Amino acid sequence: MTEHSRVFFLFRSDAGEIDAATWRQWTLLLAGIFAALAIGWIFLEPYADHDLTSGLWMTAGILAANLYRLLFGLAILLILISHYNLSAKRWRDIGRPPALAGLLPLVAALCAAVHWLEPRVSPALPHAVTLAADAALAAVVVWNVVELGGLRRR
Repeated sequence: MTEHSRVFFLFRSDAGEIDAATWRQWTLLLAGIFAALAIGWIFLEPYADHDLTSGLWMTAGILAANLYRLLFGLAILLILISHYNLSAKRWRDIGRPPALAGLLPLVAALCAAVHWLEPRVSPALPHAVTLAADAALAAVVVWNVVELGGLRRR
């Protein structure tokens, strides 16, 4: 199997089965890509917010930051879809419903939405909701790593 067809098999379809080592390897790759993109966003975010009533309407920094924001959002969606397909294969391999693979992307997207929403509607959305979303995401991540990463004794 060529590397291209292997990547196609792993990320573009939820059909098939994979072992724990393969799941760990490719999940770490997806997490690394996400981390690198998130670090880039941390540095560019201050340039993305601009008050249209003051200063220049558009500068190169504002344009670059907002273009990065758009591409970052698209990349996150592709990472979540790829991780779903990867995890569905692993859930099937351990004899569990592959639909469980949708839980991590769903909780991650909801957690991100709560983080985005909280500063915009505070104090209507208590900080405890954000902390609860973080706790739920952490629990789902740990559960996935234990179950899919082969850390649980059978």
